[in-house]
Amino acid sequence: MPQTLVLATRNQGKIVEFRRILEALAPGEINLVGVDQFPELVDVEETGTSFAENALLKARYTAEATGFPAISDDSGLCVDALNGDPGIFSARWAGLHGDDVANLQKLLAQLSDIADESRGAHFTCVSAIALPDGRAHVEEGRMIGRILRAPIGDGGFGYDPIFAPLGMSISTAQMSAEEKDAISHRGKSLRAIAPHVIEMLRSLG
Repeated sequence: MPQTLVLATRNQGKIVEFRRILEALAPGEINLVGVDQFPELVDVEETGTSFAENALLKARYTAEATGFPAISDDSGLCVDALNGDPGIFSARWAGLHGDDVANLQKLLAQLSDIADESRGAHFTCVSAIALPDGRAHVEEGRMIGRILRAPIGDGGFGYDPIFAPLGMSISTAQMSAEEKDAISHRGKSLRAIAPHVIEMLRSLG
């Protein structure tokens, strides 16, 4: 019987992405559910000063509140010309959490005078698993690339339409799910943590 694992997010795009990657690594072993299955849970305030701190905050709270193992991630876009911003503030860069269009527009406006060769950036993702007994583990993944001058593509979510991975002329929003998983920060982070997730879940019986 698959072990229930709670993903500490309400972002359906992220749930689909996590489920797809974990299923490829451990077919049939994990029943991944989102926190929307637990209506009583409140959203955790991301008070950490790093991706790792925020990921652990969310995973530990969710594991404690639900009694199930929980996995979480904190990810964001770090732009060289903005000294690493928006970073941990990526989802609320324009003020309102999760307003992708406003976030893109603000970022593009901030970079409007930046030359193409100076538009380097990377996505970072830190995944964290926490068990109700207090055990936890984190792993980081990165995807290096550059910021385009206008959004293109309708796949993915967040900043995908304005990010071109290193060596590519298309945005991550133009890639297939499989292509993106193979190189994405979240894919790398999840593949790094997956063996630890599987081992920790199996230890629970």
